[in-house]
Amino acid sequence: MSDLPPRDPHDSFEGDFEGDFDDIVEAETDRDPDLAVIEAGSRTLRTQGGPAQADVPGRPEDPEVDRALREVEAELATRWGETKLEPSVTRITALMDVLGEPQRSYPSIHITGTNGKTSTARMVEALLGAFDLRTGRYTSPHVQSVTERISLDGAPISAERFIETYQDIKPYVEMVDSRQEYRLSFFEVLTGMAYAAFADAPVDVAVVEVGMGGSWDATNVIDGDVAVVTPIDLDHTDRLGETTAAIAGEKAGIIKQDATVILAQQPVDAAQVLLKKAVEVDATVAREGLEFGVVARQVAVGGQLLTLRGLGGEYDQVFLPLHGPYQAHNAAVALAAVEAFFGVGAQRPEPLAIDTVRKAFAAVTSPGRLEVVRRSPTVVLDAAHNPAGARATAEAVGEAFDFSRLIGVVGASADKNVRGLLEAFEPIFAEVVITQNSSHRAMDADELAAAAVEVFGEDRVQVEPQLPDALEAAITLAEEEGEFAGAGVLVTGSVITVGEARLLLGRA
Repeated sequence: MSDLPPRDPHDSFEGDFEGDFDDIVEAETDRDPDLAVIEAGSRTLRTQGGPAQADVPGRPEDPEVDRALREVEAELATRWGETKLEPSVTRITALMDVLGEPQRSYPSIHITGTNGKTSTARMVEALLGAFDLRTGRYTSPHVQSVTERISLDGAPISAERFIETYQDIKPYVEMVDSRQEYRLSFFEVLTGMAYAAFADAPVDVAVVEVGMGGSWDATNVIDGDVAVVTPIDLDHTDRLGETTAAIAGEKAGIIKQDATVILAQQPVDAAQVLLKKAVEVDATVAREGLEFGVVARQVAVGGQLLTLRGLGGEYDQVFLPLHGPYQAHNAAVALAAVEAFFGVGAQRPEPLAIDTVRKAFAAVTSPGRLEVVRRSPTVVLDAAHNPAGARATAEAVGEAFDFSRLIGVVGASADKNVRGLLEAFEPIFAEVVITQNSSHRAMDADELAAAAVEVFGEDRVQVEPQLPDALEAAITLAEEEGEFAGAGVLVTGSVITVGEARLLLGRA
């Protein structure tokens, strides 16, 4: 893999981009901070990072399109952000009504859970596409560009189409705004855009990831033919509940009458809640470890080789270019979901075509999930942002990478269980550099550092509030062992932190 060219360990990032990056973010204070920092990184680092990857678009090259997209982003940024909620589907239901119920024009696979939703959605999308179905995928949050959230045929919609879709539904959004106590939120408008874009395409099937929870999430105006629940753990406890059973109760809201439910391995109390809901609505259930699962897995160059048991039989020699046991389990869940969609195990006894399944999994990508973005030293990005995700990442790093010494760069959101996150990473980090992303939701670096000192001890903690400085410090620490010593850097703690680091480090 070709990344940024090797640099002298005594060189500084500052002369390359830090000043420009900070200046542009400073100048965009009238816009949503998350959007401003993403755009700033895109403009200051485009020449370093090379062309954007297909699944992570950069800014539009056409100045007029770029200007129009900024106007749309600015309008969206005036709405409630994703952390401010009024838990109901009243407004999104009203929007769907005036749009003519676009979400009813295609079948859907609806995905909830605490961790693994986006990777699972990408795998489901890849499998459906390999079987010649036109897909629409809606996921959140985005890593770099808001257009990533809405995909058609496996690729984010173009900036032009994103703008057109927004302009098409804008009059209806304003109509609903005028009739409701609260305006539609940022996430609700994007959900409406996704459902409208899928109907306009048109798609054969939509793959939809829940934003938060399930029952009152804006996505829950669809009746998914297949409902997928990835592993449930404690996250967003202030909104979803303080136990996995309570959280499962919210997430069970996506299980609809006569649907097929694909359950990843769950805590016992969560499984009981989910199974009870399935019985209430006469849903058919397939459980990981019983009806489907991972039979065998072997670490391979660039990923892992799997044998999966699906609803219709075994699928062997499946190469997945993603790291970690949890991605193997995500693959098993995704395969079962697609089998269920096609009726395997119910209407049809034979399994899916093995060569097509292999081809689909081999093409899966998941940006920001144990993604290598630089070599010498190796820099890995992972969007783990809660203790369960961090534990899975720590296990996967130990298995997939032979680091002699690993330096962590951690920037987290203020509403997360940061102590649990740090404790999960403590066994694998030799040292940790604490930083802060540019989101208004970010935890103050000094506050996060205080928690880190309690977990790691003062000698293993360094504080660099600016992310460019934190990356520089971590890379310098890794390079102290020499070019061929095998030290590495893991950037983690938040999707926003990972997105900003991805822009700063670039991908050639």
